[in-house]
Amino acid sequence: MAQSLDPATREALAERIRFYRDLGLTEFYRRPVDPALLAQLAAEPEEPQTDTAQPILYQEEPPIPPRKHISAAPQIAAAVPPADRAAALQMIRDEIGDCTRCALHKGRNKLVFADGDPNARLMFVGEGPGADEDAQGLPFVGRAGQLLNNMIGAMGLKREQVYIANVVKCRPPGNRTPEPEEGNTCSPFLFRQIDVVRPEVLVALGATAATYLLGTRQPLAGLRGRVHAFRGTKLIVTYHPAYLLRDPRQKKEAWADLQIAMRELGLTPPARK
Repeated sequence: MAQSLDPATREALAERIRFYRDLGLTEFYRRPVDPALLAQLAAEPEEPQTDTAQPILYQEEPPIPPRKHISAAPQIAAAVPPADRAAALQMIRDEIGDCTRCALHKGRNKLVFADGDPNARLMFVGEGPGADEDAQGLPFVGRAGQLLNNMIGAMGLKREQVYIANVVKCRPPGNRTPEPEEGNTCSPFLFRQIDVVRPEVLVALGATAATYLLGTRQPLAGLRGRVHAFRGTKLIVTYHPAYLLRDPRQKKEAWADLQIAMRELGLTPPARK
């Protein structure tokens, strides 16, 4: 007999099973699952995943035209002792304040600074907040965030063990790609966050994050699959979760990128039974 689960728990479990199935990890689960329930969920037909609440304008190719200027990254700041990193990050947040430095503040509900462990070994950087993030003031809490949580879980980690931020900290209208003026205005704060946390590995989620971090405009195909030296850490580029929701076929490619990060961190990939 299948386990009796409330609808929310059942849907969360179904989503996790679909995620592992897309990666080809059909035999790996952290906890025992009733065979009847597993068979029922695994047999569900795959449906295109779209987010009707948040129009996804994300695109794989670099969204910034070559004629637009990207500001150079600032010099690397002095290291902050682990015990002082939370306070140092709070100082950056206090300096940002009720920001009006660019036009994005006009449509903002809540500024989205970051989330996670100030001493994280692994950091993720995305493009910018969406509707759910703008409402809650936290990065990656919508459908793309749920997928990112699954990606983190597949690596053997918890969301609380990583650090998550975005290039811009206010939601662009309609979830559009940030304009260069907006990205150039906000990215210095991101670089300061990176310098405080000093993760061993940083994962750029999508073309916009890769563009502002690396200062180069290239298709993701030219940036993925290798480790980039970046501000004293190792940077890996992969697809944005929002893009993976539009094209689930690319989840296996994203998983390959995350396995590079896992190797750099000394994490053991989930083993099949």
